[in-house]
This record gives sequence, structure tokens and C-alpha cells, in this order.
Amino acid sequence: MAMRIAAKAAGRGGGAELGPGRPRRADFTDVRANNLGYVLRQVRAEGRCSRADLAAKTGLNKATVSSLVAELIERRVLRESGSVIGNIGRPAVLLSVDTGYYASLGVEVNVDYMTLVAVDLEGNRLLSWRRAHDGAGSTPGKSVSALAGLAKRAVDKMDSEGRQILGLAVAVPGAIDHKGVVEDAPRLGWSDFDLTSRLRRAMRDPEYAVLVDNDANLGAVAEHRFGSHAGVADMLYLTGEIGLGSGLIVDGELRRGAGGFAGEIGNLLIEVDGRTGQVDDLASIRAVLAAIAEADRIAGTEVEAEVEDVVTRARAGDEAVIAVLERVGRALGAGLSCAVDLLNPEVVVLGGHFPALSHWLVPTTEAELHARAHPASAGNARIVVSDLGHEAPALGAATGILNDIDAGLMPTPLGS
Repeated sequence: MAMRIAAKAAGRGGGAELGPGRPRRADFTDVRANNLGYVLRQVRAEGRCSRADLAAKTGLNKATVSSLVAELIERRVLRESGSVIGNIGRPAVLLSVDTGYYASLGVEVNVDYMTLVAVDLEGNRLLSWRRAHDGAGSTPGKSVSALAGLAKRAVDKMDSEGRQILGLAVAVPGAIDHKGVVEDAPRLGWSDFDLTSRLRRAMRDPEYAVLVDNDANLGAVAEHRFGSHAGVADMLYLTGEIGLGSGLIVDGELRRGAGGFAGEIGNLLIEVDGRTGQVDDLASIRAVLAAIAEADRIAGTEVEAEVEDVVTRARAGDEAVIAVLERVGRALGAGLSCAVDLLNPEVVVLGGHFPALSHWLVPTTEAELHARAHPASAGNARIVVSDLGHEAPALGAATGILNDIDAGLMPTPLGS
């Protein structure tokens, strides 16, 4: 997730950045923020550890570690959680991540549903809600009202549990500018729609940050942190919803590109099985349903039921359905061959509705990929299905702030 969330939530900027023409020198605040994040990451990795353990593992002196730990405890990021008796001296007090105070909210708005996820500082799910929503058939205003209503319910529940909201981030299948304006979300029918401002007004201008980002980017964030291949340095994530979106992780970082579309393969032009078209037109879930349902337009509220019907028919051995899935798999492999040659990811993660269809899609996708891509790049790229399901973009939105906190942008408890 971008620094935007944490910068607003914490009330201050990030570390050393490139200024106009030259790098800005890191100051004391930057160094301390980095060290706070470093200590937090060590505690998170260890589960529980003492101040002495932290000093040994980080290389920081004991006085510095004690000062950093004191601030992290004061900010409700770490807590003392018991003690252990060492070989000599008094028992060591153990530290762990404080999971009882903060909550971060993420919501995905899509053609056929809304998903809301709330997580604590460890990324543990506090809430996971999925609601049917006819995004394609609703006006932007109605979608904002539904989104605000869902978010308010989550905020009220977290408040009743004594939790402070760190931020609310929304995943949208479209182009989003740096101010949170939805420039174009064709599946939702949104254009130049200031979702951030509209949602803030609907939420009565909350104290915490309200942000909007692309669903594929946030899905990639979730997969990189929590997916079955978490931590892989180079990853391409495909949304697998009614349209085909892509999010790109390079060297362990989300890459947006100049306009936020780095890694998007849906607009690539391919030729496969004698057909020429864009990857989104030939290899998306929409392409599957259009061919099998023989309809140019599937109502948003019917997408999931239609996918389930496709799975049922394929399992029953319906040759026509299986032929469509294999054809779509080849188209997906053709599109991925371009991305794999150019980006050389280690893992391609299929999300959204793709996992339900993976038994029939993946074999032909892999075969087409290996037939078209350079052997070295194709050989290094594994195609895997997401185990996060439809939750990934909302989970990425909710957990993006955890990445920022891990980087040292710390929250402040209310009343402090």
C-alpha cells in the first residue's frame, strides 16, 4: 500500500525522498522512524522477544532499544507479555505486537459484490464480510451509500470493542489518480468520480484516513504479505473478476508505474486459435461467461451464480464448456507469455473467480505460456491459484497500513 495511508494516519511524512534535483538528507526523525519500524519487524518475526534479544538482533545499543520499545508501547504498537527466566540475572520481560487496540479497514467495490475486511496489527482478521452488490447497475451515489453503510457498521463494531480505526481504504477496479479520484472504472460505469471526497462526506469526515486504490494493486499487496507465496520478490497478480486486472510486485515492492498501470496485461493484443483481440476480451471471466451463457452482458448480481454453473457443468464433463475453458486458458497463456518475458516474475497468482476454474484453465495456460515465452523466463514462472479468494483486494487495502507502520510511520492512540 502507498505511503499515503500512513502519512495521513500518523500525521507526518516518510523517510528520505528525492527532492527537486537532489536527494534530501535523512534527519533524526527519519532515523528514529526507521529504527521504530526495524524493532517492530523484529518483534513480529520472533513472535515474542526481550529487549536484550532486540539489542542483539538489531545491533542497536540497549539504551536505544529501551527508548524505542518505550515509544512503541506508549503508541500501543507493542506490549509486554510475560517474562522468561534466563541463565543469570532477573527474568527478562517479553515483548509482542499489541493486537488489541488498533483496527484497519479495507473494502472492495466490484461489479457483483462488496467485501469488507478488518485486521489488527498482526494482520489477523477481525471482520470479513461479503455482500451482494449490483455495482454495474447502481449509480455512483448509490454505491457510495452502500459502501459507507457497510463501513459504518464495521467502525461501530470496532468501536464497541474499544479499537481505534487506523484508516479505511477502498479497492476499485479502475484507474485511480493520486488524489483518490476514479478516473475510469468501466465495469462500474464510473468516470472522473471523486470517490474519496464523496466517501469522506458520507462517513461524516472521520479523523482517520480514507483512501482509494486500484483493486489489482491491493490484491498484489495482500498476496505478497499473506498469500501462499508470501514474500516472493517478483510476483504478478491477476484479479480474475469480470474484467482482468493485474498488480505487479518487483524486488518485494508494489510497482505502480507513472500512471498506476504497471503490469496491466488486459490491454495487450494477442492472437490465439485464429482469433485476435485484447487479453481482457479473450481471457477474462467475462469471456468465459459470454461464450458459455451466449450473452454479451451478464448482470453483476448473476456473475457468481454463472461461474458456479460453469464449474458444475465442467465437472459433469460438458465438452462444450470444457472446450471454452481450455480456449480461454490458451488466451491467458498467450497474454502471460508477453508479461513473463518482459517482467520475469517468479510467481503468477490467479485470483478472483480463476481458482474455481483452475482445474481446466491452468493446464492449457501453462502449455501456451511455455510454447510462447522464452524458456528461461517461462521456466522460472510458476502459475498458482490464490488461497485468499475474493478477499485479496480488500485484505490488501486493510493491511497496506501495516506495511507503512512496519516502515516506521507509527500511529498515535486517541487521547495521547
